[in-house]
Amino acid sequence: MKTSKTFSVIEQQIIHATKTPFKICSTKPISGGDINVAFLLEGEKQRYFVKLNQANLVDMFAAEFAGLIELEQSKTVKIPRPITFGQSEDNSFLVLEFLELKRSTSESETQFGQQLAQLHLQKQPCFGWQIDNTIGSTRQPNAHSENWVDFWREQRLGFQLHLAAQKGYRGKLQILGEKLCERLDDFFVDYSPQRSLLHGDLWGGNFATDAKNNPVIFDPACYYGDRETDLAMTELFGGFGRDFYAAYNAVWQLDAGYKTRKTLYNLYHILNHVNLFGGGYSLQAEQMMQKLLAE
Repeated sequence: MKTSKTFSVIEQQIIHATKTPFKICSTKPISGGDINVAFLLEGEKQRYFVKLNQANLVDMFAAEFAGLIELEQSKTVKIPRPITFGQSEDNSFLVLEFLELKRSTSESETQFGQQLAQLHLQKQPCFGWQIDNTIGSTRQPNAHSENWVDFWREQRLGFQLHLAAQKGYRGKLQILGEKLCERLDDFFVDYSPQRSLLHGDLWGGNFATDAKNNPVIFDPACYYGDRETDLAMTELFGGFGRDFYAAYNAVWQLDAGYKTRKTLYNLYHILNHVNLFGGGYSLQAEQMMQKLLAE
């Protein structure tokens, strides 16, 4: 990946966005996840976290930038302050405030549980969001809908199942998926989700604490939907302790049906893993659908 011209463009973009002089003194490759290449840019007094990807993926960074602003405006959970995004001849980029991050503690998880509940109390009239974004590197459609079940059927499970079929995952996966989508209303007989602001990709790898032990979330895939989807994903790969869940429930108690619906919501992410990585995720998705259909 060519970066010299890109860093020159980023330097100018930072100056324009911050209205502050900035000159890059050093660039250091750092961990940035599976999808992007990441760098720490250091000036004389400032430091920035930069993600790079192919130039044609600038819309992905534009959506992430917008999501971070939406989270920031909620005044609930801390996020790395978004600085700017754009593209050069060789790359697209996203520039964020650089934060020294560390693992969570019991105290920070308690605080995060409270803050996440407050985030979910931020609402809008419709499910969805103003723009499409990405979940991993997969497009995530967010067209506004007044009906949550239709939204989840068409723009989440149905969309992923269609992608899977295009990639050759047919047969049992599609048969079970069709049956589940037909029965989706059954999981919402006594439950009407509110239109909550969601992080959208809330697994343990997108949560940490800063140097002062404040909770920090990043890499969002924001939209407005059922808050249970965020909670479900915190359980998908682990990483969150009892203090987090106790603190969340103390602010906004989860519905009893969450124990069943969390599998329905995590199915979306497993189907996305089928489309991104293949392998055993298709079998896991089939097992999850069989479990749901047996409920």
